[in-house]
Amino acid sequence: MLPLNDTEPNRYSHFPFMTIAIIWINVMVMGFEFIVLQESRDGFRQLLDLYGTVPALLLSSQGGGTLSSITTMFLHGGLLHLFGNMLALWVFGRRVEDACGPWGFLFFYLTCGFLANIAHVIFSADSVIPAIGASGAISGVMGAYLLLFPGGRIRTLVFLWIIPTWPKIRAFFIVIYFLIVNIIPALSVVLNNTDYNIAYWAHLGGFFACFSVFFFLRPEAFQRYFSKAPV
Repeated sequence: MLPLNDTEPNRYSHFPFMTIAIIWINVMVMGFEFIVLQESRDGFRQLLDLYGTVPALLLSSQGGGTLSSITTMFLHGGLLHLFGNMLALWVFGRRVEDACGPWGFLFFYLTCGFLANIAHVIFSADSVIPAIGASGAISGVMGAYLLLFPGGRIRTLVFLWIIPTWPKIRAFFIVIYFLIVNIIPALSVVLNNTDYNIAYWAHLGGFFACFSVFFFLRPEAFQRYFSKAPV
């Protein structure tokens, strides 16, 4: 199941300026990562330790400090990692940006990513694996989409055996599926001290940070939401 695009029209604007800008910044940073990796694997690891979130280093006042909770959401571990995150940002980010406005959306996005990394550090305090990627911030965008557009439908690529189909699926089911696949391993981190290569608590932390979207909505969207009118 692969979400492809949101099928509903925007209310306030037609061009998702900030969503596209964030995607392009991530793509350019990925290009820089490839350059560093080509020059030296040690240099690449130093880049991740400094600008990624390494809980053990962060809590021992090493690495990039608090700033790394921002820079880490623009780093990715490869093209597939980047593609998956940017596709999700495109699918869910366009209408959330429309409701917030471009700059409100940017600050909301960074807030979710920052809180996602705090959650990861709290629940994986001893980890020395650099946590990188935009997943935590995008989890918050997904949560905000569900809050603002509970009836929204997402065109999704689904394979029936080997036959591709593109049904419109309610965002509710996609987001619930996302939560289920993250909650189980996140509990394993707490109960069994499992150290995964995926920052599940960052995903959950970012998702529950979605409630901060109400601080960033356009005034009209805010009023419409609380008057029970479609945002």
